[in-house]
Amino acid sequence: MIISEPLQIAIEELNKFPGIGKKTAQRLTLHILKANSDDVNLLINAIKGLKERLSFCKVCYNITEFEICEICSSTKRDSSIICVVEEVSDVIAIEKSGEYRGRYHVLGGVLSPLSGVNQDDLKIKELLVRLNDSLVTEIILALNPDTEGDTTSLYLAKVLKPYNVKVTRIARGLPMGGDLEFADDATISRAVQGRIVL
Repeated sequence: MIISEPLQIAIEELNKFPGIGKKTAQRLTLHILKANSDDVNLLINAIKGLKERLSFCKVCYNITEFEICEICSSTKRDSSIICVVEEVSDVIAIEKSGEYRGRYHVLGGVLSPLSGVNQDDLKIKELLVRLNDSLVTEIILALNPDTEGDTTSLYLAKVLKPYNVKVTRIARGLPMGGDLEFADDATISRAVQGRIVL
């Protein structure tokens, strides 16, 4: 079957999204094609708004509309604790639990030699700068409980050893191989409460 070029291009572009296979991309494309023009324009403007209005916080690398995110600029947050996470989606998951009141640091991934990701590809140096410039007393490592997350946590514990800071890791309330992004609020809450010293 010959597919028109605009349809094929849309399917290929949607197929680039994580978790979107060829069939799902095709269904989404056909849904967009059937939608009324106002709904399609809302979607287009929402996507453009993501790129035009959002950027990464200059302190913690969370997503923000400003130079410094609301969490980093809030006087109600505990600035003596930094929770280190892999991605912005992990900040969202922990915030939804309502359990944590400190600050964050988003690494932008984890160590993964097979994928070519090493310590220079992550925001580790920026974390160390934050330790030099502040009165941080605890670093919570809230990385996914999988091989890469464990490797990154062990590496960070070693790098942070010379600093006068307590290094903890969230408890194993999360399943091995699971992602923070998909965990329920109660599980994340228990994991934050039951963190352990490394």
